[in-house]
Amino acid sequence: MPKGPGGVIFWGTAMEEPKVKRAVAFFDGQNLYHHAKAAFGHHHPNYDPIALATALCRAQGWANFGVRFYTGIPTSDKDEFWHKYWSRRLLAMRRAGILVVSRPLRYHTVHAPLADGSERLINVPQEKGIDVRLALDVIRMTLANQLDVALVFSQDQDLAELAKEIREISRSQNRWIKIACAFPDGPNATARRGIDGADWIKVDEETYNACLDKHDYRQS
Repeated sequence: MPKGPGGVIFWGTAMEEPKVKRAVAFFDGQNLYHHAKAAFGHHHPNYDPIALATALCRAQGWANFGVRFYTGIPTSDKDEFWHKYWSRRLLAMRRAGILVVSRPLRYHTVHAPLADGSERLINVPQEKGIDVRLALDVIRMTLANQLDVALVFSQDQDLAELAKEIREISRSQNRWIKIACAFPDGPNATARRGIDGADWIKVDEETYNACLDKHDYRQS
């Protein structure tokens, strides 16, 4: 069977491809932000999910059938600035027609070493359940035949299990289905791989910069 980037096998090639390929974009908001920050030097999540999903769907010949956004957000008592930022940002996304799933960040305390050899305690934020919720929604929509392409904006290798599951659904339904992983690619990128088992779509800086949100949500 033909192989894609990174040796990915396209399991749908033996089945009849739909004339209109319905693509739904699933954004892991924090994962994309951190990789874009490393690759392109952007210091806040300034991408426009609809513009980015539309640009990639157009380039691949897919029809954009929806955008979904997943992120953890800090509580106001832990980080008031970013709490207000994400509150404004997610409200704007919902008004634009994006389906938003958010969870409060959880914190755990770690010992951080200092230059003098001592330590101090710091609170480290962690997302809980975001990748699981994203994966479950991809599976649910695939089983319900609500998409032909799951376009995932994340490099979280935990989602490799999702790619395997989509392959099994494709076989069981005898239906052409693709899962694609889109990620920032530049000379300073900290990760060069997409999700194992998915079709990789590398997003260059020119494409990313053409899909920025013109509003700066750091301002009230």
